[in-house]
Amino acid sequence: MDNPTLYRSVVGGLQYATLTRPDISFFFNKVCQFMHRPRIEHWTAVKRILRYLKSTIDHGFYLQRQPTLQLSAYSNADWAGCPDDRKSTGGFATYHGTNLISWSSRKQATVTRSSIESEYRAIANAAAELT
Repeated sequence: MDNPTLYRSVVGGLQYATLTRPDISFFFNKVCQFMHRPRIEHWTAVKRILRYLKSTIDHGFYLQRQPTLQLSAYSNADWAGCPDDRKSTGGFATYHGTNLISWSSRKQATVTRSSIESEYRAIANAAAELT
């Protein structure tokens, strides 16, 4: 890419959008992995994220009063989902009643031997967030 500074600037701005739009967190994570040497296909992916945000500008969070203090969490992982290094991506979402209060999606630090191992790592991260 001719101007990697533009790529880094736009991706840095997208970081703030992930605070209220967890639906782009995974894709944001993917484009961040190429900050050191972006190529044209990475810039194309960033533009696609921007077009998606423009077309879904009216989407957002709706917080409702909750009668109970019930916390719940959901987690998931894809086993060896990255074709470059075969690492899994795990994520979780934490709810207070029906309100989403925190979420995370990140590549796991080590290569797992099975799908159940990557799922257990995602569950452990969700449990740590709950505590």
